[in-house]
Amino acid sequence: MNRSVDFDCGPSVGTSLAWSTWGLFVGLGILLVGVGLFATVVGVNSQSNGFSGWEIGAIGSAYYAGFLAGSKLTIAALSKVGHIRVYSAWASVLAATMILVGLSDHPAMWIAMRFISGLCIAGLYVVAESWLNQLASNDNRGKLLAVYMVVTSGAFGIGQILVGQFGKTTVTAFAVAALLTSLAVVPVALSEDAAPPPMDRSVSIPLRVLARLVPTGLGACLLVGVTHGALVAMGVVYATRVGLTAGEAGQFVAATAVGGVLSQWPLSAASDDLDRRFVGVVAALHAVGASVLLLIAGPQGWLGLVGMALLGAASFPLYSIASAYTNDWVEPEHVSGAASQLVMIYGAGALLGPPLVSLLTGLIGDDGFPWAMIGMHLSIILFLVYRLLAWRAPITKRPWNEASLAARAFFIPANVVWMGNRIGRSSRRRLTRKPD
Repeated sequence: MNRSVDFDCGPSVGTSLAWSTWGLFVGLGILLVGVGLFATVVGVNSQSNGFSGWEIGAIGSAYYAGFLAGSKLTIAALSKVGHIRVYSAWASVLAATMILVGLSDHPAMWIAMRFISGLCIAGLYVVAESWLNQLASNDNRGKLLAVYMVVTSGAFGIGQILVGQFGKTTVTAFAVAALLTSLAVVPVALSEDAAPPPMDRSVSIPLRVLARLVPTGLGACLLVGVTHGALVAMGVVYATRVGLTAGEAGQFVAATAVGGVLSQWPLSAASDDLDRRFVGVVAALHAVGASVLLLIAGPQGWLGLVGMALLGAASFPLYSIASAYTNDWVEPEHVSGAASQLVMIYGAGALLGPPLVSLLTGLIGDDGFPWAMIGMHLSIILFLVYRLLAWRAPITKRPWNEASLAARAFFIPANVVWMGNRIGRSSRRRLTRKPD
């Protein structure tokens, strides 16, 4: 039987926690602007360099292969040298790979460098999530991870917008991306107050152990990875296939990031006061509704933009909710190992998402993308509902007058669900009670 761990390993979300995390968030913001610029320039220049279809596919796959490898290498390095040194090392290597890609036009070099860049970026995510989870408590973890997701998503989007400022055939964009990545080390390395708590050297947690301890978190993270991999990689393909121009397709995809940034804080804050699984079900249900709107309206016009914004708003917070739920149940010394495993599982899921959408599109046409979004979010709902039934707990963690404003929006339906569970359990007890 799972048991909840109540540990006091960090300050509440407020002045003290903001002071202890500002260096990491500033560094991540600068870093992700560079990463967003780099990732988009790679996609644009792959076409202008005349790479074949399989070469472009191999470049994309190499990134995710490196992503999977990076989580394992990082957790081993963290136990030896700590967060700040590992962060600095991966950022430095990432900057070098960006320059090497810009200096070369050979697909083999791009494949190798994309593998290394995926390794570095995954490692940086593991460092950041491990760092934040060591500072967080069960009462503020959702809010803290929401800030993390807002910073990373917003900065990545800014980097994508910057692509239009550079020529496609010049090395300037790669150099600017590398410059930003190098500068991202400064606030992390020089801020004494931003240092994470001391690391326990025994931080690894085997995947099978984590799966037994928190099956909900691991399973949800895998399904969210499949969904987000498909959403991020195939959204722009869907838009261009139905006739949108490059600028319109960019706006169409950017709408998801806007929606995700706006909803991260309220949904994650609500998950601190309510059962995170219940909040995940509600969010995924809204994502299904947004996908249905997209299926009916198509990507053209303002309804298409609204559909994608609502889809991003409902879907993107699901990762931080799954991550926060997982870390609610692990011991403090295992949060780094859990962060590594979650990044790996999310990356494995992201590998599966795009091929599934491509297969569905080949079977039913352009509407395969919204249908895939409907099916993938329904799978998240079914899994979380199953886990709510398998491990029952009160949906609400706090009374109304102590709950956050975001949590109060869920309060009435949450209590209806909880009362339904109680009535169901009482009925089953009466039916199974032996006669006197």
